[in-house]
Amino acid sequence: MTTPLKRSAKRSLRRPAALGFALLIGAGALAACGSSDDDSSSGSGGSSDSSSSSGSISAACSLDNPPTSSASAPSIADLGTASGKVGVILPDTTSSTRYTQFDKPLLQKYLTKAGLTPDIQNAGGDTAKFAQIAQSMIGSGVKVLIIDSIDASSGAGVEKLAAKNGVKVIDYDRVNLGGTANYYVSFDNEEVGKLQAQAMVDCLDAQNVSDPNIIMMDGGTDTDNNAVLFKKGAHEVLDPLAKAGKLTITAEATVKGWDVTQAASDFQQALTSAGGTVDGVLAANDDIANAVVGALKGQGLDGHVVVTGQDSTVVGLQNIVNGLQSMTIFKSYEQEAQAATLLATALVSGKDPADAGLTLTKFDDPDSASHKIQALLLPPQVITQANLSTVVDSGQTTQAEICKGITDACAKVGLN
Repeated sequence: MTTPLKRSAKRSLRRPAALGFALLIGAGALAACGSSDDDSSSGSGGSSDSSSSSGSISAACSLDNPPTSSASAPSIADLGTASGKVGVILPDTTSSTRYTQFDKPLLQKYLTKAGLTPDIQNAGGDTAKFAQIAQSMIGSGVKVLIIDSIDASSGAGVEKLAAKNGVKVIDYDRVNLGGTANYYVSFDNEEVGKLQAQAMVDCLDAQNVSDPNIIMMDGGTDTDNNAVLFKKGAHEVLDPLAKAGKLTITAEATVKGWDVTQAASDFQQALTSAGGTVDGVLAANDDIANAVVGALKGQGLDGHVVVTGQDSTVVGLQNIVNGLQSMTIFKSYEQEAQAATLLATALVSGKDPADAGLTLTKFDDPDSASHKIQALLLPPQVITQANLSTVVDSGQTTQAEICKGITDACAKVGLN
C-alpha cells in the first residue's frame, strides 16, 4: 500500500457555510491528480467558477504508482489434466452481462482444456430452477459443482444435497454463508475495500487536500457478504486516518440490496446529514458511483469530488475518462475462470489443492463456526486515468465501447 494521507501545510480550503450548500461540495485544492482543464471532463456541467478556482478538487486522477493487492493469481501454466464431469450453475442473465458474455465461455474453454466435461447452465434468477439444475447435475454423475448462487440460503441447500451425494462444491465469486462448501474462488474482497479507500486517499493527497470530509456509500451489506468485506477493508484504511485527525468520515449510508435506483437519494440524505460538505465519496461500485456523479451534477459540481468505484463497467470507465470518477476496481473474469478450473481439476483428480500447487487461505463464515472454507483469492487492481488500457487489453471491454461519443476525451487520456 502507498503512504496514507499526509496533513497538508496549506490552509484548509473548504468554503465557509455562508457561501451556501452547493459551494461546500468538493472544496479543496486543485492540483496534479489527473487533468485540471475543464475540457478534459465532458459533462461537468456549469460551475466554471468552481472548476477554475484554486479552491476546487478535481475528480480526475492519474496514479502512476497506485496501491496494489497483496494477493496473487495462480498460473494457468500449472493446469493439469483430469477426466470427469463438472457442473457449473450461474445465477442469472440480468444482474450482470458477465455470466453469458464471459463466465460461461471462459469456464467452458478452460474446463475443456483440462480434459474435463463441463455442463454449464444458468438458473435465470429462479432459485427453484437453480435447485432443479443442481439435482439433475448430481444425478448425471458430476464430480464437482461450481456454483454462483442467487442467494446464500438456496445455495446452501444445494451444497447440502451435493454433500449427501459425495459431490464437492466450489463457491464461485460469492460465498454461501451457512453452507457446507469447503472451497471458494473469488477476488480478495477485503482488499477491494482497502484499495478503494487507499486510492481515494492518494487522489486527495496528490492535490494536497487537508483534512478531507468523506462520505461512504456502501453496497448491499444487508444481503451480500462481499459488500460486508468491501466495507470492512475500507474501514481498515480510513479509520486509523480518522482517529489521527487526518480525515473525517462525516456520513455512511448503505444502498440496500445493491438497489442502484435508491443510490442517488441515499447519497443526498448522507450529504445532508454531513452538513452538505464532501471532498471524497467511497462508492462501493460503479453503479453507485454513477448515481453519486448524477447527484453532484445537480449541484453543477460533478468532477470536483473524488469518487471511487468498482467493476470497471463501461459507464464507470467513461466517467473516469471524463474526469467525473476517480478510480474503479478491475477484476479479471478470465483469472477467476482459470482459478476455478485449477481447483476443480485438483478435486476431480482426488488431489489436495495444496499438493496441486494452489495456495488457499482460511476464510471465516460468520454464520457458522463449523463451516470450514478454503479460499483461492485473486488480486483486484486499481484503475485510474493512467492505466485504462489494462481493461481493454484484458478483452473484457473494448476501446470502442469506452470511447463511444467521447473520442476527444479518450485521446486526452491516451486511450486511442
